[in-house]
Amino acid sequence: MPQGSSQSPHRVVVIVDEGTNPFEVGVATELFGLPRPELGFPGPLYAVTLCAPASRIRMNHGFFTLTGVPGLDAVDEADTLVVPGRPDNVVPRGADVLDAIRRAHARGARIVSFCTGSFALAEAGLLDGRRATTHWMWADTFRDLHPRVLLEPDVLFVDEGDVLTASGSAAALDLGLHLWRRDHGAELANAVSRRLVFAAHRDGGQRQFVERPVPDVPDESLGPLLAWAQERLGEPLTVADLAARAAVSPATLHRRFRAQLGTTPLAWLTGERVALACRLIERGEERLDVVAARSGLGTAANLRARLRRETGLSPSDYRRRFGPRSPSSGSVMIAPRRGTVPA
Repeated sequence: MPQGSSQSPHRVVVIVDEGTNPFEVGVATELFGLPRPELGFPGPLYAVTLCAPASRIRMNHGFFTLTGVPGLDAVDEADTLVVPGRPDNVVPRGADVLDAIRRAHARGARIVSFCTGSFALAEAGLLDGRRATTHWMWADTFRDLHPRVLLEPDVLFVDEGDVLTASGSAAALDLGLHLWRRDHGAELANAVSRRLVFAAHRDGGQRQFVERPVPDVPDESLGPLLAWAQERLGEPLTVADLAARAAVSPATLHRRFRAQLGTTPLAWLTGERVALACRLIERGEERLDVVAARSGLGTAANLRARLRRETGLSPSDYRRRFGPRSPSSGSVMIAPRRGTVPA
């Protein structure tokens, strides 16, 4: 088990505005606000505070009214500021909310939006000339209101380093686990995902809206194939091997991956191998040739290239950051992911 850090926990502040979606507030508190004693740290790695522009905030559709939380001054203590979405995106945010977002960003806080919270970030001017995403149903409206933003409507989330945007409510979980990986490595992120009973790693470049018609036959699920492949990542698996295992042509397998996962077989396979390599390094394996062989990445050179593309770090830097003798301090050091592994 990892040892804890003597530093104070990373402070996550969530702005709850009028009409905010309760689910996304729940995602932030579940991911960052609950104690995780099973991780082996003596104290929390994150501390969550909710804040609001008024003493009483009516949540989306009036499900309930939020009271008793701090005012917007709380953002001045944030290491990460989370802005959930709300359904009335054509209604401008209040000047006090936008000012709080700008103030946190100017101070160097990491800014995160869930679902249509990206509208607030765009209104605050944080997304001009930058990549971002939002819920696919609101993509056209977003483009009309914020034409200077480089909108990517067909991905789960976009990581621009200091500003990150998730496309939908469920994608907020993907982005939250991505932040766990950025801050503390793949092993701890996997432990949190197991606690949530949620997929540990869906790449941000996957499509957010995947067409999944009812299959004509009951055996087209990729689940058994993925489980089989994950147990054999160190073997010289190819897309042809996956297709043969599934008893379909490579073209059919490609279509199924696109339809069910929103990615390609090769991109999925490579991503799984990189994730395994990260876990091996975190567990203490120092021999790069062994890590490369056991993860199926082949050579140390390929391992270095893939790891740097995925995390922005060399293997030695990754080991210093997340290895068993150098527990994470909770600060953000990993460079942003810039999309999917090329197929």
